[in-house]
Amino acid sequence: MERTGEWVFSMLLWVFGGTFYFFVEVVWKTLSGNQDGISWTMLLLAIFLCIPLERLGCELPWEMSLLVQSVLCAIGITATEFVVGCILNIWLGLNVWDYSAMPFNLWGQICIPFMGLWAVLSAFAIVVFDWMRYAVQGGVKPHYQVKVI
Repeated sequence: MERTGEWVFSMLLWVFGGTFYFFVEVVWKTLSGNQDGISWTMLLLAIFLCIPLERLGCELPWEMSLLVQSVLCAIGITATEFVVGCILNIWLGLNVWDYSAMPFNLWGQICIPFMGLWAVLSAFAIVVFDWMRYAVQGGVKPHYQVKVI
């Protein structure tokens, strides 16, 4: 696949991943009775956060542990969530999310339990993106190391 086609495919993966996450978020908030927390900003943030997930799976060597990749993604997601949360929720007052009732939270924008959830979801997304890339582009069949270091 030529270079332009690779970037178009990457962008499609970002939109697919972000839209899928947003759909899960909408279902979760609807079932939990928190429809007020549904915002289009979550879709944009989810698409944006799929970029490092997809790129890590594409650029990092297969020898790097999937655990390390998912922790790196969780750190990046949490940092981005904090910055965006401070802007949307505190500065603009949109109240898209509020983790203030969660343990180990910082200003109600991020918390340790959700950072763990992001690590699990990141591992899943990395694997899905790798297999989608393999199905379309071929190359090396996805395989993973699941070691701590």
